Amino acid sequence: MIAAGCVLAAGLVLAGCASDDNIGPSPAERRAAWDAQNVYPQTYRAGLTAFLRTYLNDPRHIRDGAVSRPALMDVGPGKRFVVCVRYNARDDHGHYEGAKIGAATYVSGKLDRFIAPGPQTKAMCKHAALAPFPELAKLAR
Repeated sequence: MIAAGCVLAAGLVLAGCASDDNIGPSPAERRAAWDAQNVYPQTYRAGLTAFLRTYLNDPRHIRDGAVSRPALMDVGPGKRFVVCVRYNARDDHGHYEGAKIGAATYVSGKLDRFIAPGPQTKAMCKHAALAPFPELAKLAR
């Protein structure tokens, strides 16, 4: 009987320690942590070139390479630096597939995610000012 009373008392004490305030960071704290990772990607062109070398089936002789400067855009619960990239790569049979536009997101100045060409990237990059990206034409396997 005494042991059961001690267990009950311990349970009540622990339940009193739990409150909604201890569940996790507030929305404002999560937003501040997200925004703190927005560091301008200084070497975005080199990182994007290295990524596309491994991402594309045949990275040789890419045509129509163009890239935008990093710009803060709404991604997820806040903003991220996004770089839009246009390229015309060859398929497995050596035929050019036509120009595509992808987007890269950056966290703490480093490439975090590449969003494959599609409706989402078209919407994200519709107003992006693209400049020539001749480094893509020089890629090798």
